[in-house]
Amino acid sequence: MYSAIHSPMPSDAELANQALADETSYRFPSFTANDAVTLGLSIRKRFRGSSRHARGKGMVISIQSIAGHTLFACTAGDLGHPSGTGDVSLDSWACLQGMIDIVKRTSHSSYYIEKAMNAMGKTAKQMGLDVGVAICGGAFPIWLENAPCCPIVVAACYSGCSQDDHKLLVTTVRDYLHKMRGEPGTSRLSLSSFAPTEMPIPAVANPELRE
Repeated sequence: MYSAIHSPMPSDAELANQALADETSYRFPSFTANDAVTLGLSIRKRFRGSSRHARGKGMVISIQSIAGHTLFACTAGDLGHPSGTGDVSLDSWACLQGMIDIVKRTSHSSYYIEKAMNAMGKTAKQMGLDVGVAICGGAFPIWLENAPCCPIVVAACYSGCSQDDHKLLVTTVRDYLHKMRGEPGTSRLSLSSFAPTEMPIPAVANPELRE
């Protein structure tokens, strides 16, 4: 009798490195307000077609410029399920905004920050982040190819599941980029020449905290 062979679960450091590679890979030639609306609707459509939505989960979605302008925002699904259990509340929007603020502060996806902190054994306070904000996946920086100094937009979604929210967002960003460039959905974008090969320490407010 043969026992099933399971692949080991990736470590937090490996997940952080993959998240960092996604940030470096998926950079836009341009990004307009119309792109924000189209991307936001694509995120909503993909979530509504998921098993999570079928089970009654809801999601809040927002796309904001780094300067704070809201380019797109919506709730995916009803505010309550037929069973009578509500799944989206004002707290959902508060969590979403906290994730967006993390991206604005660090220029990295909130999932990368979550996994990098876990891998290094650091706390939000040690990283100079707001200790009152739940750090979880679902907010992703939108970079331009010719502007490597900082992202220009943050796309974010929140349903309460860090890994699933990050995966949904990154997959939608990837597919939208393929569509913009007229590339097949299965093709792989090349990494930029400045792609890091290992996980760097996220930026913190006080450099002494790195020690």
